[in-house]
Amino acid sequence: MTDLAPQTTPNDAVGLPARAAALDLLTAALGGRAGMDEGLSHPALAALDGRDRAFARALVMATLRYLGPIDSALQAKVKKAPPDKVVQILRLGVAQAFVLKTPAHAAVTTSVDLVAQDKGLQMFKGLVNAVLRGLVREPPELDDPELMAPSWLYMRWRAAFGAEAAQAVAAMIAQEPATDLSLKDPSQGPVLAGDLEAEMLPGGSLRTSRRGDIATWPGFAEGGWWVQDAAAAIPARLLGVQPGQSALDMCAAPGGKTLQLAAAGAKVVALDRSAVRLKRVAENLARVALTAEVVAADAATWPDRRSFDAVLLDAPCSATGTFRRHPDVLWAAKPSDVAGLAAVQSKLLDAAARRTKSGGRLVYCVCSLEPEEGEGQVAAFLARTPGMSLDPVAADEGGAPAASVRPEGTLRILPHHLAAGLDGFYVARFRKA
Repeated sequence: MTDLAPQTTPNDAVGLPARAAALDLLTAALGGRAGMDEGLSHPALAALDGRDRAFARALVMATLRYLGPIDSALQAKVKKAPPDKVVQILRLGVAQAFVLKTPAHAAVTTSVDLVAQDKGLQMFKGLVNAVLRGLVREPPELDDPELMAPSWLYMRWRAAFGAEAAQAVAAMIAQEPATDLSLKDPSQGPVLAGDLEAEMLPGGSLRTSRRGDIATWPGFAEGGWWVQDAAAAIPARLLGVQPGQSALDMCAAPGGKTLQLAAAGAKVVALDRSAVRLKRVAENLARVALTAEVVAADAATWPDRRSFDAVLLDAPCSATGTFRRHPDVLWAAKPSDVAGLAAVQSKLLDAAARRTKSGGRLVYCVCSLEPEEGEGQVAAFLARTPGMSLDPVAADEGGAPAASVRPEGTLRILPHHLAAGLDGFYVARFRKA
């Protein structure tokens, strides 16, 4: 079969506790929208040593990246669906054997042992053994892009972007992303690129394939950069803030865009309804020695009367464009989520317009691939908001791939628009009369 992923350190020497922690993490990741983030703080994972913890996380990410093809392979072998926990164990077994390339005997044996640990599921040991050994004899093909995403999402992408683009987007789900960095001082790009073994991307982001604790990387302790996907860095650049101008970052956490605006010399207010998430914004500001006013409040009802030269609204959304780092979002999302989130985005856009000074700029963005949260949202906003007009984005502006620029001057960034991938985003810039 096709070589689906680079060989990783996990192997048959990693013990059962790591697989059990992976089972807990996978269950959490597929259990709701807090999913993977919640699972990563699970006590079973924290109790493992470094190697086992890395294996557990790698196993879950491999399972999530290939979940659609894995389920297709299992459905062909299992006539009647077993209990959910058994399904999760089977998924992990397939990912071990065919994605992480764990030796087949270890993938099968440890999966059977996981079932045996639960007295209520011991009757399924034979099923797990038979299904996985059957797949070992007849290896499944796990690289069909049309199976990579839930069918309802894939059909939406096909309708919105066409068959070829939908396939290209879905093919990116399996790819492990590199790490992108935004720089406090863009002039340091060439030096940091050398120190970090990174490449410079259009717009000024750095991309590195380094792994491990980022706190040990060159430039971290000095506050020279922060982690931010190349696509996520584009919206703040499009505001074009000048030193001394006022800027409002609505829905600011985790703070990458706030840092960009502050590094450009703006007087920034970082607004977010979550006081807990704003702590991270404050920590990041302190590390890179930048300042901003941090405010915990609902952006739609914030009573402050100030208006700003530049407003950035990175609105809450389905986050389907972030699947490269968070593949669980594809399986946690539901069709009803899109409509519900669109209503929230509409209220926030109206609030953002009120906060924008006459002659000022407003940038709206979502890390979503769904048209209702992007193109549809912007069309409705323009129709109901006299005095706001599109300020078209130029083809070479902000670091956006040329393929992302729409005829009207908005950006529809698809993950395959950069050869090595980037997050999916929709971005529109407005100017207030």
